[in-house]
Amino acid sequence: MTEPFILFTVAGTTYGLRSTQVAHVELIDHVTPVPNAAHFVDGVVFSRGEVVPALNLRARFGFERAPLGLSSRLLVATAGGRTVGLVVDSAREFVAIDAAAIQPPSAMLSGLSGRYLEGVANIGDRLVLVLNLTEVLTFTDPALEAQT
Repeated sequence: MTEPFILFTVAGTTYGLRSTQVAHVELIDHVTPVPNAAHFVDGVVFSRGEVVPALNLRARFGFERAPLGLSSRLLVATAGGRTVGLVVDSAREFVAIDAAAIQPPSAMLSGLSGRYLEGVANIGDRLVLVLNLTEVLTFTDPALEAQT
């Protein structure tokens, strides 16, 4: 059985999210900073009539932040009753991935990085890290807890 995924990049690595978890993908116009937000929350954005927190995946994954560019995108996603905007380096591809092609993450990827992954898929000549969005959004932060 195949399922549609949205592929995006963060710090040179390709990640995938099930398209059922992504409401839409858009350009990042303006992020309004929020005081005392978690280090990986850039602030909030106004997206299609809704104010959503903008979570920077570079910072969330422990990479150095990069300035927003022409290819930067906001993936507005929902998991566990929360809607957030995921700030990514680029997102332009939709692919169907066979469930059998997604292998569980290696035991070597324990800790935070392994927790964020549902699995790894081999698509053609590249590896795609399939995100576990619920785990990426699991943390205690008042700005995001208010979204539930």
